Amino acid sequence: MKQIINISLGPENENYQIKTQFSGKKFSIKRFGTDNNLEHAEDLLLKWNKKADILCISGIKYPSTFGKGDVTDRKTRELLDLCQRLQTLVATGETLYRVSQEWSLRHIQFQLGDSYFTNARVFFFSGMTSSTIASVMSEYTDNMVFADSILEDGIPKLLKSMNELKLYAQKAHGFLKAIPVGRLVSKKKQVHSLNIFLIKKAVNKATVLVVPHENFFEYLEIFSGQELAGKTIITTTAYDDRVEFLTDMEVSMIIDTTPKLIDRVVEGVVIEALMLAAMEISKSSKEDLLEIISEQRLDPTIIYPFEPDKRVNRFAYLVYPLSREYLKKIKAVEILSEISPVSLETVEKAMAYAPPFIYSKISGIKSKTGVEAEGWLISLGETPEQMQAHPPEFTGKKILKAAVKAKKLGAQVMGLAMLSKSLHKASIDVGKHAVLPITTGNSYTASTALWATAEAVRQMGLTRLKKRKILKAKAMVIGATGDVGSICSHLVATAFDEVVLVSRNMAKLLTLQDIIKTEKPEVKVVVATRAARYLESMDVIVMASSNARDSVDIMRVKPGCVITDITRPMIFTSQEVAKRQDVLVITGGEILLPGNNIEMKDIDLPKNIVYAGLAETIILSLEGRFEQFSQGSKTQWDKVKEIYKLGLKHGMKLASISGVDGVLNSEDIIRVRDHALKQIK
Repeated sequence: MKQIINISLGPENENYQIKTQFSGKKFSIKRFGTDNNLEHAEDLLLKWNKKADILCISGIKYPSTFGKGDVTDRKTRELLDLCQRLQTLVATGETLYRVSQEWSLRHIQFQLGDSYFTNARVFFFSGMTSSTIASVMSEYTDNMVFADSILEDGIPKLLKSMNELKLYAQKAHGFLKAIPVGRLVSKKKQVHSLNIFLIKKAVNKATVLVVPHENFFEYLEIFSGQELAGKTIITTTAYDDRVEFLTDMEVSMIIDTTPKLIDRVVEGVVIEALMLAAMEISKSSKEDLLEIISEQRLDPTIIYPFEPDKRVNRFAYLVYPLSREYLKKIKAVEILSEISPVSLETVEKAMAYAPPFIYSKISGIKSKTGVEAEGWLISLGETPEQMQAHPPEFTGKKILKAAVKAKKLGAQVMGLAMLSKSLHKASIDVGKHAVLPITTGNSYTASTALWATAEAVRQMGLTRLKKRKILKAKAMVIGATGDVGSICSHLVATAFDEVVLVSRNMAKLLTLQDIIKTEKPEVKVVVATRAARYLESMDVIVMASSNARDSVDIMRVKPGCVITDITRPMIFTSQEVAKRQDVLVITGGEILLPGNNIEMKDIDLPKNIVYAGLAETIILSLEGRFEQFSQGSKTQWDKVKEIYKLGLKHGMKLASISGVDGVLNSEDIIRVRDHALKQIK
C-alpha cells in the first residue's frame, strides 16, 4: 500500500486519514494541517521524508500567470526550496491546478453545445487567483468583470477587461501593496458600502461566478440566496459543506474543476499526488497530467442542485415602434407627452437619433425538452417613416450598435423584426459585420403565415378537407418566384389541392412548377403572369410581393376568400378591408411560447404570445443554434421546414391569427364567414 502524506497550510481541525484505491493500486492518505505555520510545515516535511511514497503540500497561494510568475513571500520560497531538496517527491499541485482549470472550461464548452460560455457575463472575485480560467474564458466571452482592486486593495473600482486585469496584476497591484492607500480609504464606512454595492451589482448582472477555493465563504458571505439564485458557480475542490451552502443559495449549477478520483472530495494536490504515485512518474509535468486525465476520463464535476442538466440560453431581438403612437409605450416619452406640448412628430424625429435601448427583459421561456431561454427586446427607436426618411446605412449602423449592446448583455444570437424592402441589403450587410449571429426571422414568419392561412380557411368552414389533411380549395401566390414567394408556393402546395403561381418571369415560373409537381404530384399547379384571369375563383390569395397591389382588386375576389398579406408595409389599409366584410384579410400568425412563468413587457399581443420573427430567434436559442439562420430577404425552403419542426419540438403553438388591425379572435372570423354565406346565397 502506497502512502501519501498531505501537509496543508490550512486548519489542523480538518485533518483526516483514509484508505482508497486508484488505477488498481491501494493508497493510505494522511492529512496534517499547520494553521498556516510554515515552520511547522517544514518540520513535517523533514519528518516524513523517505518514509512516505510521496509528499504533497497544499495551501500555497501561487502567483497569477499575469504577474511576475514567482512566489514573492520569502518564507514560502524557503518552503518550496526545501521541497526540491528532499529525497521523497513532493507534489505542490500547481501543475494540476492550472491544467484542470483549462481542461474543465474547454470540456464543458464543447460538451454543452460548444456555446455554454459564449458571451456569458462572468464575474471573478479574484482574476489573479483564477488567471488560468480568465485566460480560457476570454476566448469565449468579452463580458468579464474582476473584483481584484476592490477585494485586494479596497479601491472602489471594478476591472472590466482582460487588459485592465493584466495591467493591474503587472503594475498597480504591487504598488498598492507597498503604499496601501486603498486600504486606508476603504475603512471609511461610505467607501466600504460603495464597494459592497459595486460587487453586488456586478454579481446580479453576471450569469457565471468564479469563486477561488481559498476564502470561499468569505467571498460569498455578503450575499443572500435571492442574489445567487440561478447562477453558475465555478470553483475548485467543492467540499460537501460548500455544495450544501450553494444549494441553499439556489444556484443552478456548480462546476468543480478538480478531478474526482476517489469518493471523498480532497484537495487538488492530493489528486496530483495520486496520479504521480499510481503512474510512478518521478516529476509532474503538464503533458503527463494531460495524458492521465485523457486516459482516465477525469472530467470536471458538474453538480445540478435542483434540475438535472439545467440550461438557459440567451437571445436578443431588435424591435422598432410601428408608428408614433407606439412611442408612448416608452415610459419617458409617455410622461413627456403628458406634461409638455412637444408634439409626437418632434419626439419621433428625435428618437431616430437616439442610441438603441432595452425595451424589455424576457424570462421564463421553457422548452418541452427542458432547455430555457431568456433575452432582451432592444429597440431602435425609429418608426418605419423615419427609416424611409434616412438612407439605409443610417439604420444599418444603429442595428450594428444594437448587436454590440446585445453581446454585452450576454445574448448568443439576435433576431431582427421584419424590415421594409429598402432595408433588405442593409440587413445583409449587418449580418456580415455584426459581433454576434443575426437572423431575420423570415423562415418562421413565412411558415407561420401559411400555417395561419390554413387555420383561417379551416375556421371559415367554407371548404372541405380532402383525405383528412389537404384542403379542397384553390390558392394563388402572387410574387411566386421571389425569395419569400417561392417558399409560400411550396407551403401552399402542402395544404391545398390546387395552386396558381403568379409572377412576371415565366421561365422561373415553369421551373418552380416542375419542382412543386415533383414534390407534390397530386396537387394541380397552374402558372400565370397575370393574376386577373384567376382572381375571382380563388379561395386563398397569398400576396408575397409589393407588386400585388396592382394585381389584386379586393372588390373582385369571391365572398369567403382568405387573403394573406406578408408584405411590409402591408398592401391593404383598414379602410380598404372594411369595404369587404365578407373577405378575411390576415397578415400572419402569432406564436404561443412554452413556459408557465414568462415575463415580458407589452408588445401589443396577448400574454405569452409573440410575433413569428421573435419566435424564430427564441427557437434557435432553445436549440443552441447560434447562427445566421435566415439571412437578408432570402428564405430557403429547407430552412422553413427545419424551423417549423424545431418549433414543434420546443413546444411552439399557433396562438392567434392577425389582421390589419391586430389579433383576430374566433368571433371576428365567424362574422366574416356569416357575411360571406349571405353573399353566396
